[in-house]
Amino acid sequence: MSVSRLVPHDFIVPSMLETPEFRLRPLLISDVVKDYDAVMSSADHLKNALSPDSNWPEGLTFEDDLIDLGWHHKEFKRRTSFAYTVMSLDEARCLGCCYIYPSSDPAYDAEAYYWARQSELQHGLEVRLGQVFRDWLARDWPFKRVAYPGR
Repeated sequence: MSVSRLVPHDFIVPSMLETPEFRLRPLLISDVVKDYDAVMSSADHLKNALSPDSNWPEGLTFEDDLIDLGWHHKEFKRRTSFAYTVMSLDEARCLGCCYIYPSSDPAYDAEAYYWARQSELQHGLEVRLGQVFRDWLARDWPFKRVAYPGR
C-alpha cells in the first residue's frame, strides 16, 4: 500500500515549539489522561469547532481517546498528518491541540486546526495559540498555502 506523505521525504518534521506560555510537541498515547481531561472539560467548546457537522467529542470514552491518540501517533510516524499537543511548560496540563492534515481542496497544501482548553478561552489562549501556530506553519513548514477551516 502506498502512503501519500504530507511533507517531502527529506523534510525534518519539527519536534517541538516552545513559547513563554506553552509547548507544542507530538501528541503521544502516553498523553491520554491529560488529553482526555482537556477534551472532556472542553466538550461544549469543541462541538462543531473542528468541523461544522461534527458532534465530537460527544460520547467519547477514555478508550476511544486512547485509540485516537494511537492513530494520530501512527499517522505522525507515517508523515501523513501531524497532531501536536499543547502542554503547559511543566507538562502538568494539556491546554489544547494542533492538527495538520492533507487538504481536501487542491488549492491548499494542508489544512490546519487548533483548539485551546475551554477554561483558557477567557484568557485569550486560543487566539495566541492560533497566531503562534500560523506563524510556525509559515516559517518552519514546507507549505505555501494552508487552509484554516472554520477560522
